[in-house]
Amino acid sequence: MAETPSIQRWLTLIGIGEDGLAGIGDEAKRLIAAAPIVFGGARHLELMGPVITGETQTWLSPFEKSVETLLARRGEPTVVLASGDPFFYGVGATLSRRVAASEMTVIPAPSSFSLAASRFGWPLQDTTVLSLHGRPIDLIRPHLNPGRKILALTSDGKGPAELAVLLQSSGFGQSRLTVLEALGGPNEKISRQSAAEFSLSGINDLNICGIEVKADAGARILSLSTGLADELFEHDGQITKREIRAITLSALAPRYGELLWDIGAGSGSIGIEWMLADPSLRAIAIEASVERAARIRRNAANFGVPGLTVVEGEAPAALTGLPAPDAIFIGGGGSDAGVLEAAIGQLKSGGRLVANAVTTEMETLLLTEQARRGGSLIRIDIARAAPVGRMTGWRPAMPVTQWSWIKP
Repeated sequence: MAETPSIQRWLTLIGIGEDGLAGIGDEAKRLIAAAPIVFGGARHLELMGPVITGETQTWLSPFEKSVETLLARRGEPTVVLASGDPFFYGVGATLSRRVAASEMTVIPAPSSFSLAASRFGWPLQDTTVLSLHGRPIDLIRPHLNPGRKILALTSDGKGPAELAVLLQSSGFGQSRLTVLEALGGPNEKISRQSAAEFSLSGINDLNICGIEVKADAGARILSLSTGLADELFEHDGQITKREIRAITLSALAPRYGELLWDIGAGSGSIGIEWMLADPSLRAIAIEASVERAARIRRNAANFGVPGLTVVEGEAPAALTGLPAPDAIFIGGGGSDAGVLEAAIGQLKSGGRLVANAVTTEMETLLLTEQARRGGSLIRIDIARAAPVGRMTGWRPAMPVTQWSWIKP
């Protein structure tokens, strides 16, 4: 049986910069001139106007409309103009989900991150690069460690001032904030101020910020380890304490791209630290209390993981319809009727379940489940030094029984 011939390379992605035609090669100019249709933003189409001979199509809103229009031309020569490197926070990443690499020709230009790094003399491999374009500004928070160099692409001319406010309010007002506008073009401009003294205005919408992180006394620094300080979380006492949290996250063993269910989430600390482990990780916090659910959302924003999903409702009913998890943590409400069974039923094969018990009722349930299903049981006893009159003694915390199990 003969193989079906693959579709030719019909789609050409061409990266351009603020220098327009001067910054692209002869082959890119030839492909643009020969294209029957060219897709791109209004600014891109204007910059390439002198060599465009075919039809032009400005991106529509929502962007998905343009993608469908473009895909309807599959097999017909089509050019897409993109900013810089189409595959670095660019349109190429979106189109590659629908178009195979074998159907594309790509001619990238330097990204704004590359241009910014060259202005600073910062090695990109030693620099944190982050796109805040169309994304929550809180995403920068986990990266605010003293001595770190960050390149952050913003959404518009207001972005640098918003970054300055966030830095100052988090205790990083001494950080140097450099705004690089319209990089690579005739209107390029570079301005430097400390975050605390930031007063720039009229900033070009096309900007990227370089941040040299410096902490003030008492700055909110998120360590790179698990088991973050309890004091960093807003909570009402319903929180998996620091030491227990570190052990629990080790047992949950997050892996690339996985989804966690945090049932009875309380302050959201487990789901938050799960997501902090890697940007690919996702978490759903299930919490019956409306007040605590609101607190989880605030905590998630303050820890730089605003993508944490919060489901308000009581398990097991609240678990219905949720995407199947790779891992489940049960910290609250696990002894309620049907919760553990429902969680196990939804867990993917090979998924991990970790449940903590501080009450005898929950401990009895975990002992029964371990005898029935296997897995491991550990008992965690923590004592903290505390004043005893003029002396110091050990005050034991409530012991925690932890059951860890992998679903066959």
